[in-house]
Amino acid sequence: MKLSTQFKYATLAIFTLTSAAVYGTADATPITFSVGGNNTAASIQSTVDAFRGTAGNPLNPNVAGSFPGGRREINWDGVPDARSAPSDLPNNFFNANSPRGAVFSTPGSAVQVSANAGIAAVEFGTINPTYPDLFTTFSPQRLFTAIGSNVVEVNFFVPGSSTPASVSAFGSVFTDVDLANTTKIDYFDPNGNLLTSIFAPVGTTGNESLSFAGVAFNAGEQIARVRITNGNAALGAGVNEAGALDLVVMDDFIYAEPQARISAVPEPTTLILMMTGLVVFGLSRQLRRQ
Repeated sequence: MKLSTQFKYATLAIFTLTSAAVYGTADATPITFSVGGNNTAASIQSTVDAFRGTAGNPLNPNVAGSFPGGRREINWDGVPDARSAPSDLPNNFFNANSPRGAVFSTPGSAVQVSANAGIAAVEFGTINPTYPDLFTTFSPQRLFTAIGSNVVEVNFFVPGSSTPASVSAFGSVFTDVDLANTTKIDYFDPNGNLLTSIFAPVGTTGNESLSFAGVAFNAGEQIARVRITNGNAALGAGVNEAGALDLVVMDDFIYAEPQARISAVPEPTTLILMMTGLVVFGLSRQLRRQ
């Protein structure tokens, strides 16, 4: 075979690989769910239920290990009083104590679940006595927040283990979203790449509103981590909602069953470089034989 013909076929091979790498790995369009409601669970219930159906049925029990399908939920209401406000929640509580494959982190100092009535002030009144007038619950009677920050991250694991996992869907209920484009969820793949983001809609009442935002993928995308930004300020003893401040906290988390991660496919650029090297290597061997 002439050298020019070899280069012709090598170029064709690289072009074919490039096309497959670029076009064959295109992500499907995310399936989004969002609704802003009033201070009743019924105002967002249908959207939440639709998301549950997409994330997966049934609702799996809170046990270690992964099920082949279904979903997990966290509604905060079973957290012991000793792990609730004014005490902080251990970041791994919903992987170690109540296995659901979720481990939290925050740029702030801790995460916290609000207290039950009769134990301490509800709806983060332990932080600021005005907060029960701002927030309400989707599933009574606890809520969830970061302390010292308005950002919480959730990393997924095979429930009850340290094995990294991913999910195909994640959504959250929020309360008191007053400003558009402030409260959002960012979705990241195992390589740390941003898959998509979704903003939680503004509620339909001035205070104590409920909103829901969630995203599902159906083409094999893996959500390894989500970052949730709640409003534009952290809760605090001297932080009251006024003017441009929007204080937001979370209620139910709903997500697809965490599954052990599938080994990541190399990025398209990496594949092209690898195959180009193989082509060049093959040509050099052919030239040495001529």
